[in-house]
Amino acid sequence: MAPRRQADILVVGGINTDFLVQGPRLPRAGEHVEGHLFLESLGGKGANAAVAASRLGARSTLLGRVGMDARGLALLEQLEGEGVETRAVSRDPGFSTGVVLEMVDESGRRQSLSAEGANRRLSVADVIAAEDRISGADVLLAQLAAVIAAVHIARAAGTHVVLDPAPPSTLPEELLEAVHVIRLNDAEAEVLTGLEVVDRDSARRAAENLLRRGVGTAVVAAPQGTLLLGTESELWLPNLPVDWVDTTGAGDAFSAALCVALGERRSLTDAARFAHATAALATMRLGALSGLPNRDQVVSFMARIDSLALSPEPVSW
Repeated sequence: MAPRRQADILVVGGINTDFLVQGPRLPRAGEHVEGHLFLESLGGKGANAAVAASRLGARSTLLGRVGMDARGLALLEQLEGEGVETRAVSRDPGFSTGVVLEMVDESGRRQSLSAEGANRRLSVADVIAAEDRISGADVLLAQLAAVIAAVHIARAAGTHVVLDPAPPSTLPEELLEAVHVIRLNDAEAEVLTGLEVVDRDSARRAAENLLRRGVGTAVVAAPQGTLLLGTESELWLPNLPVDWVDTTGAGDAFSAALCVALGERRSLTDAARFAHATAALATMRLGALSGLPNRDQVVSFMARIDSLALSPEPVSW
């Protein structure tokens, strides 16, 4: 068997400190609920995806921004400890490193409040400074609104472009037209298309809307599963039978795994299956970073569920 090709992934996205408390339920407005577990960890969609890609065996580089504070330095050290290349991460002297406050209940539902800080200061100049690195990557995973310059550099170099448009917001049509693959959840799909995503059929309508606007392939998460729709393929992936603990970071894990598989020159459908399994595993532990699986764990999990025959047709679990 030929050795697996190592993917080279460049992630443009946010870097935060996550402060997470788990309790029996989420508080209502003005209510105090006593939690029973606290975690502080590296977080942010960009950092999560870059670590996920590294754990899945890719060469992973992160383009982002942190503050000059002690938290920023500590996060860079954590990223490097995970095998993520951080030379494209700049440090902002005027803004603090981003922070997210997370609350998670025992069924995995969550609420969050963020202060983006230095993440908001990532500039076109930062992107241009990383042009050689973007051009040399197999796949660009873009997760911030200020990434149009990075996308254009990637397209000109023949780099595959995957867009993860969080938080939900409208996007320029020129950005959608430059994207090979867009991966979005139901809330993001509704903002981008005006269509409520509640099941497979409504996910298809949202995906069709995005394809008409120039996106190459749309991957839309619905409550019961995830739909991949391209010009020549459709794949429905029902939710896998795992015990959800915390969904924080699961979308980032999906996007990173999709990019890794595409960078290994696997087909879109194979990449989606790999990403779907990775995201399912990421929900089984508390905290985004601690839930990100390594490659061996994903491969083992996929072997266990192989008999369930993931296919374009709905599967009864």
